[in-house]
Amino acid sequence: MMNRLMMGAALAVMLAAPSVTEACTGITLTGQNGDVCYGRTMEWGAFDMESRILVYPRNHQFQAKAPAMMKWTGKLGIVGLDLLEKGYLADAINENGLTGGLFYHPDFADYAPFDPAKADRTLGPLDVLQYTLSTCSTVKDVREALTKVEVAPIFEDVIHMAPQVHFLFTDPSGDQVVVEWENQKIKFYDAPLGVITNAPRYDWHMTNLRNYIKMSSEPAPDQTLKKVKLAQLGNGSGMLGLPGDFTPPSRFVRASEFSATARNTPDGAETIYEMFRILDNFNLPIGAGEGSLPPRLKGMRSSTLWTTSYDLNARKLYYHTQNNRTVQMVDLKKIDFAKLDKVLASPLDIKKEQLILDRTPQP
Repeated sequence: MMNRLMMGAALAVMLAAPSVTEACTGITLTGQNGDVCYGRTMEWGAFDMESRILVYPRNHQFQAKAPAMMKWTGKLGIVGLDLLEKGYLADAINENGLTGGLFYHPDFADYAPFDPAKADRTLGPLDVLQYTLSTCSTVKDVREALTKVEVAPIFEDVIHMAPQVHFLFTDPSGDQVVVEWENQKIKFYDAPLGVITNAPRYDWHMTNLRNYIKMSSEPAPDQTLKKVKLAQLGNGSGMLGLPGDFTPPSRFVRASEFSATARNTPDGAETIYEMFRILDNFNLPIGAGEGSLPPRLKGMRSSTLWTTSYDLNARKLYYHTQNNRTVQMVDLKKIDFAKLDKVLASPLDIKKEQLILDRTPQP
């Protein structure tokens, strides 16, 4: 792994200026039988975040960022992907099917200052997923749990700042909530579309959708101008005007439209195919606006480091990476969380190369 100090300095530079290096997009789809699937892309164009698969056992003893801060015992096992090999979950599911995703929220995450008198119930932003997923089974539980703790802008030495983030939580019933911090207070937004990107605030994105109410998956009808009949040039005219850039508002609109017009799928297993198809529309190439830090890009193949899709009802995590587009899977039902006595960590890729099957016909 690259030198942590150099990586932290590079990350600080990237966070200091507006860019699309952190351009994650999350969506949710539901099968006709009610199976709920959530998934997201993880974009970071400055360097590889070195994510791993982490498995937290039941009854794990958690410690928030600072030693004097909150400690708690987790009740539930968790499987997720971390950041920088530090155990901070970026995206995860627990054994009861509750998922949570962390998304960058620059300039809009406004936490209350750290209060030493409340230290024993204070979390840093990067502690939130470990806390909620280890103690909560439903979105309702998340709402209650997060009102009982404080989230303060705790400095993270690797990125040289307090992380500015917001979250999307989903449970197997289909209930979803976006969690943000505004004017130093926590805010919960119902998320019926199951879509999230980055800045600005979630309610702004929902208002912005009203600019696109004429969008449709249906082709535009023929029109006649002064006896001249005009027909669409090709398929897709119903989505004419859909924003195609990489900004969070444009990705939010596209993700909402693509999710709403997804094909009908019978169950979670088939819905996973549709999840990856849609999420692949949000892949970012290297150089898509992140500025110039070529030494840190060595070995990277994409600004989209990995893409996840979860079948909440089946308790399965699926993913592919910038190195290997082959879909890989973790089945939570095959993990005995009660017997684990430590955190398990595994690399996302066995080999950082694409699995290619040689199908050359032979006589």
